[in-house]
Amino acid sequence: MQKITPFLWFDGNAEEATHFYTSIFKNAEILSISHYSEGGPMPKGTVMTTKFRLDGQEFVALNGGPQFPFTPAVSFVVDCDSQEEVDYYWEHLSQGGTPNQCGWLQDRYGLSWQIVPRILIQYINDPDPVIAQRVMNAMLQMGKIDIALIKQAYEQR
Repeated sequence: MQKITPFLWFDGNAEEATHFYTSIFKNAEILSISHYSEGGPMPKGTVMTTKFRLDGQEFVALNGGPQFPFTPAVSFVVDCDSQEEVDYYWEHLSQGGTPNQCGWLQDRYGLSWQIVPRILIQYINDPDPVIAQRVMNAMLQMGKIDIALIKQAYEQR
């Protein structure tokens, strides 16, 4: 059992979001769905929370109302091993959402994600500051990260 679980506040669409996320991640499952009872802040029978797992990470989604929308101040990073994986998550998570710069996107529910190839982190942390800066500059020009262009910046002489 994990010690820390992200708890996500939705405005009435927690169950829909849960189905969306679990349909995208290959190793995903809905663990439970609970409903508001009589006297709760939402009508009786309305979904209160869902609990789901994406690639081993558990989440709870709450239908809490419009008071607290998501902001990019909190995001989830999806580490990717290939361009194919970057493309897959970018395409699916951005569907109905907003693509942003440097591998960031907001999904249709306003939740922010970073779709990051592992090699990008390796290259940005290169001990040669000139190489690291060159890779950083290339990344800053991108929406979705293009591994071929990142490698080109890294290998530039």
